[in-house]
Amino acid sequence: MKAIIIAGGLGTRLRPLTYNRPKPIVPMVNKPFVIHQIELLKKHGIKEIIVNLHYLSDSIEEFLGDGSRLGVKIYYSIEGSPLGTAGAVKNAEEFFDSEPMVAFNGDVLTDADISRLISFHKKNKAVATIALTRVEDPTPFGLVITDEKGRVKKFIEKPGWNSVSVSGNMINAGIYVLDPSIFASFGKGIKYSFERDLYPRLLEEGKPVYGISFDSYWLDIGSPKKYLEAHRDILRGEVKVSFDGKKNQNEVWICEGANISPSAKLRGPSIVGPHTRIAANARINPHSTIGDAVRISEGATIEDSVILRNSLIGKDVKLHDCIIGENCIIEDFAEIGEGVVLADYSIVKKGSKLA
Repeated sequence: MKAIIIAGGLGTRLRPLTYNRPKPIVPMVNKPFVIHQIELLKKHGIKEIIVNLHYLSDSIEEFLGDGSRLGVKIYYSIEGSPLGTAGAVKNAEEFFDSEPMVAFNGDVLTDADISRLISFHKKNKAVATIALTRVEDPTPFGLVITDEKGRVKKFIEKPGWNSVSVSGNMINAGIYVLDPSIFASFGKGIKYSFERDLYPRLLEEGKPVYGISFDSYWLDIGSPKKYLEAHRDILRGEVKVSFDGKKNQNEVWICEGANISPSAKLRGPSIVGPHTRIAANARINPHSTIGDAVRISEGATIEDSVILRNSLIGKDVKLHDCIIGENCIIEDFAEIGEGVVLADYSIVKKGSKLA
């Protein structure tokens, strides 16, 4: 069985982190996000993976290569222009075979049981099976209404609260098992959506489309707020993903080559990346993710924040609930607070306050 990761989007919601890198390789606990998705698929026996690309595709191909170092085989499907979710999968038709395949939205952080999804699909002889998850606010997503056996009766895209009160809050989780035959009904190069076009069409034709609910962790990580939330959840162990580092007694994962002053205070759950230097009297407080080769100066305090690789954090700097891009310089005594996201190569001058 093959899988396709739909990762061709521009990542506009996650800017400025995606100005210099495509969303699939934005770091998540110091590992490119797409690696977490590949590892999940591999865990469930899927070792042939198509990666659909558009924005900054060369950098992803260069990073992933043929997949051999990850223990998988990777194929690439490049969109010349955005084709929508179903159109993007159709664009990879040359790699299809006769078997059902898994399709995975490139925004989704999850530890869902993919094997269970596949088994349910085959048991029901479905042409499409949709993983469903329950959320508090379904209005940005798409409601999926099923009967008692899981057969889909109706889709409601971007529902209003009136629809939610009547139909519940079970949404399309962006993970599918699909029969390749369903893509024969529309042409290649046409912008086509699963949610608005293909799935409603299959229902009109009476085709067996099913949904199955999961209680597994699920999060759309497409915004800075959700990106920070995902890091906190990973560090707290709420989602099963792997990351580097050896955990100490304070629940801090410390990676190889990190150099930490004996007088620095580290509290977890947090992660300190490889070759990072933490100076005297610095404080690393819970839910901090510090990337590769970051330099944290004397007396700095970091909390609920993500710092990407090779950034310099000055003396007595205070960071709280923010994201610092790669190769940034935060000069002494600066304070950066809730909701701030710095693009790569940003410089914050001495004593500045950003919030």
